[in-house]
Amino acid sequence: MGVQGLTGFVEERGVFFTELRVRDTKLVIDGSSLYHRLCFAPAADFRRGGDYGPFAAAVRDFFGVLRACRVAPFVQLRAAHGLSRGAGGCLAPLLTREAFVQALGRLGVPFVQCFAEADREIAGLANCWGCPVLSLDSDFCVFDLAGGYCPLSHFQWQSVRAADGPQRCFVPARCFSAERFCRHFGRLDKSLLPLFAVMNGNDYIGLEALEVFFSKVRLARGCAAGKGGKHLRLQGLLNWLSQFAEPTEAVDNVLKYLKKHQREEIRELLCTSMEDYAPSDVNLEDFFQNGRYECEAARRADVPQWVLDALAKGKLAPFVINALILRSTFLRVQVENMQRPSAHSTALPIRQVIYGLLLRVSQNTEDASPSKQTNELPIVCEFDRCQKTLKKTFVQAASLPTDFCDDRFPLDKLMEVPMSCRQMLLLETLGAKMSFLEPIPSHLQLPIAVTCYWIRCSEPKVKLNQLKALLLMIVSGELHRITDDPDPTVLHAEDDSIAYNEFLKWKEKKLQNNDFDLDAAHSFCQWQCCLQMGLYLNQLLCSPLSEPDLSSRLYTGTLVHRLYQELKSTPSVENLFILSPKMTQLYLVLLNTVKS
Repeated sequence: MGVQGLTGFVEERGVFFTELRVRDTKLVIDGSSLYHRLCFAPAADFRRGGDYGPFAAAVRDFFGVLRACRVAPFVQLRAAHGLSRGAGGCLAPLLTREAFVQALGRLGVPFVQCFAEADREIAGLANCWGCPVLSLDSDFCVFDLAGGYCPLSHFQWQSVRAADGPQRCFVPARCFSAERFCRHFGRLDKSLLPLFAVMNGNDYIGLEALEVFFSKVRLARGCAAGKGGKHLRLQGLLNWLSQFAEPTEAVDNVLKYLKKHQREEIRELLCTSMEDYAPSDVNLEDFFQNGRYECEAARRADVPQWVLDALAKGKLAPFVINALILRSTFLRVQVENMQRPSAHSTALPIRQVIYGLLLRVSQNTEDASPSKQTNELPIVCEFDRCQKTLKKTFVQAASLPTDFCDDRFPLDKLMEVPMSCRQMLLLETLGAKMSFLEPIPSHLQLPIAVTCYWIRCSEPKVKLNQLKALLLMIVSGELHRITDDPDPTVLHAEDDSIAYNEFLKWKEKKLQNNDFDLDAAHSFCQWQCCLQMGLYLNQLLCSPLSEPDLSSRLYTGTLVHRLYQELKSTPSVENLFILSPKMTQLYLVLLNTVKS
């Protein structure tokens, strides 16, 4: 994320930061940066699909520290997809974002999911309140921020300190100073930083158009000697820009080095790109006070207000907006068997129903001629893995039952379709029946319906021990949830506590065979893909089934892999929760439901 090379340049010198004690303040947080930072803990094992319970605990601890320091957080998430990579090129587990949003909701942390790129809206809100921005995106070195930019890498929330008594604790942090940065390059005016970012190369504009400029202009090396030779062009550009009083004069001088027929096109490109560093006029303060999200870009795109509100409140995923507006979706790669089709291919029929709901396809098209029918079915472009490369595939939306294509129920009135019809569409898509799901706790009905779908649609077929391992993992999450509930008014059965303690002892034992089974990993990746799309479809249909709680250890990758390994050699592991009649019964109900 951000301006190419700028984070490394700034970090190497250190002179551009001021010390900051964060307490008694509002704090605008770049949620995407934060959840990646919390996700990539040193002990995390991503090969097995992620452990969402410990991740949710880290989120809880982080905001607990802020509360102790009387810091009021306001979190903003990007709706635009990005590569979910952290330090060292690690891939964030597939459902990390969903687990983060659920954790924020449970903790009561105010957050908003922005319609477009969130940086401008983060900057606008922070300037409205005069408070710092917490992120790990060098674009915030470029914005003119009244309260400054605190990089997450310098936000020592795990080292809270006390000053003037225990009630005066603070988070030690460092704040980037744009003033110090500009002084380092002579008379560089802050208003030139957006032009620098655009010319140096950021996430949105490449350098190709400006290579002629860089090949002809003499960039003074300035302070390049001795340290950071890899940043020569970055420093040279900043020194060159420092001779100009404002951006228009600088742009005019850039264009002198280009061919005449290119100049106006490049001027427009530069000026348009610089606007990305102007704080947004979206009134997020009004959203946090009144709950209504107003966005001119969304209005121009004709997004229904209920969709926009649901997106802002995290009740719809960015995937939905990308499909609706861009007719394009990006399917995140996991640690899977690269010789097999992408794990996402299993969930394709669910995605097609989502596309059908968003883009309104009627089953009446079946009466049309084949050629006409093909033309009438909307197409969505999916970007997904094909072996080790990224491939673009055009996918047809599914045609839907007549109830969902009635002119009385366009997308902006989807929630007015009777609940029974919405539930039926969800269950028919997943190949499950409500009569089978009724004995199951409501918050587990969607995961079990998804499991039925996974068993039916996965290639290669799911092995019985993989199914048993998955269900035992879900039961362990339930056992953890009811025994670890902080509510003192909730009474726990003694046998549940005993069973949980025995389970913890079992986890402590060293696994005899800890080999990584790539085929099992691929199968569990398929389950996560199905759960993700089942979750998105359920949300789009206004939750005809309860939303499962990802942070209550619904999926724990290290555990499900261990269970699978042990079931192969020690079938008695299936009786892991035998000391709890309640959990034993739950396991049998889940197993029989899926088998049926």
